[in-house]
Amino acid sequence: MRKTLISLLFVAALPSLALAAPEGHPQRPAERHGQLPFHRLDLNKEQQKEIHKLIGTQMKNRHEITQRYLDKLPEAERKAFQNELTANQENTDKAIRALLSTEQQKQFDERQLKAKEKRAEREEFLKWKAEREQQKN
Repeated sequence: MRKTLISLLFVAALPSLALAAPEGHPQRPAERHGQLPFHRLDLNKEQQKEIHKLIGTQMKNRHEITQRYLDKLPEAERKAFQNELTANQENTDKAIRALLSTEQQKQFDERQLKAKEKRAEREEFLKWKAEREQQKN
């Protein structure tokens, strides 16, 4: 059980680690999204499209695998896992915000609010979808 929890924490931390850049090395937009290795391959549009599709599938599969293991955890450990992820995200957001100018902070706050609203809409949709599926059965 302990190994599973550690593995889940590691998987959850990977996106944050992927965004980290060496100090003094500015990130280009392609680097922030992990596309730099593909950028250097001089791909045509069709190749870019297919790779994008493959990466999307991989991300979906990773989420499903993570969720499958989370579902096996007792409720207390699942709640602790979620709380730790939330606290980590909040700490990162505070640290990022502290680095920004006043104008940048306003933009950051607006983006955070929009993202929060989108997540709430998504949760509501998924809840509605699950209820609809139950009604069909």
